[in-house]
Amino acid sequence: MPPRRPRIVPDRSRAASDAGAASAPGAAGAPGAAGVAADLAASLTALRQSLELPDSYPADADDEARRAAREVRAEPGPGLADLQDITFVTIDPAGSTDLDQALHLERTSSGAVLHYAIADVPAFVAPGGPLDAETRRRGQTMYAPDGRIPLHPPVLGDDAASLLPGAPRRAFVWRFVLDEGARPVETTLVRGVVRSRAQWSYDEAQRAIDAGTAPPSLLALEWFGTQRAARERERGGASLTVPETRIEPDGAGGLRLERSYGVPLEDWNAHVSLLTGMAAAEIMLRGRVGVLRTMPPADADDVADFRAQTVALGLPWRLDVSYGDYLRGLDRSPAARAVKEYAAGLFRGAAYVAFDGEVPVHTDQAAIGAPYAHATAPLRRLVDRWVLVVCDALANDRPVPEWARTSLPELPALMARSSQKAAQLDAGAIDRVEAALLTPHLGEVFDGVVVSVRSGTARVQLDDRPVDAKVPGLEATPGEVVRVRVEAASIADGTVTLVPA
Repeated sequence: MPPRRPRIVPDRSRAASDAGAASAPGAAGAPGAAGVAADLAASLTALRQSLELPDSYPADADDEARRAAREVRAEPGPGLADLQDITFVTIDPAGSTDLDQALHLERTSSGAVLHYAIADVPAFVAPGGPLDAETRRRGQTMYAPDGRIPLHPPVLGDDAASLLPGAPRRAFVWRFVLDEGARPVETTLVRGVVRSRAQWSYDEAQRAIDAGTAPPSLLALEWFGTQRAARERERGGASLTVPETRIEPDGAGGLRLERSYGVPLEDWNAHVSLLTGMAAAEIMLRGRVGVLRTMPPADADDVADFRAQTVALGLPWRLDVSYGDYLRGLDRSPAARAVKEYAAGLFRGAAYVAFDGEVPVHTDQAAIGAPYAHATAPLRRLVDRWVLVVCDALANDRPVPEWARTSLPELPALMARSSQKAAQLDAGAIDRVEAALLTPHLGEVFDGVVVSVRSGTARVQLDDRPVDAKVPGLEATPGEVVRVRVEAASIADGTVTLVPA
């Protein structure tokens, strides 16, 4: 699987770490907690404005969403199967309300049957209307420490279209009959009405699985995830497990950064989405119309450079070991952290490719090792709405709706633009929070690990604070433990200056 990107998530009620610095006492000459918090809030507002992110929904689009929430019914009928007897559950970060997916996984004597329900967003968005236009302008939900910028108005994204528990909801429902190796031997897709029974957070679901008290669907996910990881190895795919950077409330009115590998369930659940995305790509390629998420193979010279780096770091990648198996065998040592940093740069060039009639020459997502499409997050990502509609038509021998077919060529540019803004928002927010964390510690010395060295500049991750920064002139090698001093930190533009101690 591709590495997790940095995420800005709701507070998961974990104890505040030392990095919750907005409330830390000020160092000599540094602003106190209130000043740091005020400066950070102003800087985050300026970041939003510099990226021209919307702060509200246009009135006509909001009115359309409210009307759709009232008028679109979740009632079984022609073209809408009654699937409410299936005991679906959702698994998301704690506090989530925009629930795109619900699953039910049942083990059988020969494998399992997986039902995967995806929110029926197309039922609520009229093609060519003001809501459609605004979602195309936004492209995806953006997550910022000072508030989420949703793809859809909350009346839909957090309510009527969301797969919240206890109420009937419209959904596209994928059904996979799986063999003992979790390989799909039969795949169907229908539109229907579902009813989720429970909303689980990753942490609470993992605890229930570990205790053996989770419902059967959750207990079966370990088998599923293990088998799908084995299939990934067979395909030549590669999972890069790197810590995920999270910005969370610190419980005292400030923000903190956390780096976490998450819980095993997150990877098992990700394999459900990957399986669905691969099935969607297969349907669209067979039908010769759709939009894929592609990524070219790593460049041969880059692979050679990476192999040389692994030797220099004392963790050589042997010729008789596949790339994916090598990454899976790495531990969490400083040298391994540096290896993963270089590995993350091997796969570049991810893109959306739309097609109609002629299949693209390159169809694979190289890190996954198969053709792949985004199909499981329509509340939060624009392109998924098209993929679901196209797949539903093709899987059930119906014509692809004309609005979807004619607008396919627009999607790659729309998604590229929104993905660029999302990346800028993530990086800018993390930079500003890092600066806020270090502002009270000007002049102090910290231990860190060199994760990369390029053009004479080292990038160092601090040990006891989830901060990394470039250190020009530091003579060190990747994986080496070093000591650096905080010379400057600017919350306004998110810059941190570390120097060798």
